[in-house]
Amino acid sequence: MKLALFDDHRLGVVTDDGIIDVTDALPWPHDPDPLTAGWWRRLCREFAAVRPGLEEAAARGRAVPVAEARLLAPALNPSKIVACASNYAAHVEEMHGVQERTLGGVESWMMNFDVFLKAPSSISGPRDDIVLPAAEVEAGHEIHHESELVIVVGRGGKDIPVSDALDHVFGYTMGLDITVRSAADRSRRKSYDTFSPLGPWITTSDEASDPAGFQIDLVLNGEDHRQHVSTKDLLTPVPAIVSYASQMMTLLPGDLIFSGAPPGVGPIHGGDVLDTAISGIGEMHIAVRD
Repeated sequence: MKLALFDDHRLGVVTDDGIIDVTDALPWPHDPDPLTAGWWRRLCREFAAVRPGLEEAAARGRAVPVAEARLLAPALNPSKIVACASNYAAHVEEMHGVQERTLGGVESWMMNFDVFLKAPSSISGPRDDIVLPAAEVEAGHEIHHESELVIVVGRGGKDIPVSDALDHVFGYTMGLDITVRSAADRSRRKSYDTFSPLGPWITTSDEASDPAGFQIDLVLNGEDHRQHVSTKDLLTPVPAIVSYASQMMTLLPGDLIFSGAPPGVGPIHGGDVLDTAISGIGEMHIAVRD
């Protein structure tokens, strides 16, 4: 099943004909305030129980064309965004050159897999612009795109075994981890408003099946095909990512985990347009502005 948030934070099932509003099929009140978002976290945690009701509502509902819906980021007020660093071998290799150019040398510790945090306030929707911070542009810092598979936490938990990790996943969406290349801390460089575009919707884990089976692509300005990779090339695969992150912090329903940047990262500027896609999930068309 593919689930979207649209208009006034309504819940929709995505079909070939469009989006069908299934909000009223939820067995608990729908609060449209994204800052409370209790209904959303409960959906992430209890999806298996409510899925039959959503399917029934979708079967009898009327589809609205996707182009006519105001698509929102498929996440509401997560307690945290966890992000993975150095999780594709080819990206680790290319970062040597990027750091030589932008930092004047290679920070060897940054070439090892680990996780860090991004601010939830950096989330934006699948049709929102990326806004480049004036101070970073004026300082001459490069600002890069990183198109990634994003894990949406379901049941959550602490010290989750690798063998059980996928049982704690609600689904998957697509994200852009926009990054300032400078000497500042990772979390600072990646947490500006609009630096975490998400969308266009969530493919639930039961439909996605194998998280190693996604293909990620990003094209700049309609002609520069910068990123093309399969998630089977992740150095630390999805189950191990979930388990590793849960050893340090309790994962809560609705939390997001960016799985790591594929190779092909590069600078973006005001006026650029990014077309990014993940097979089995969808596509985003996002403009960049100063």
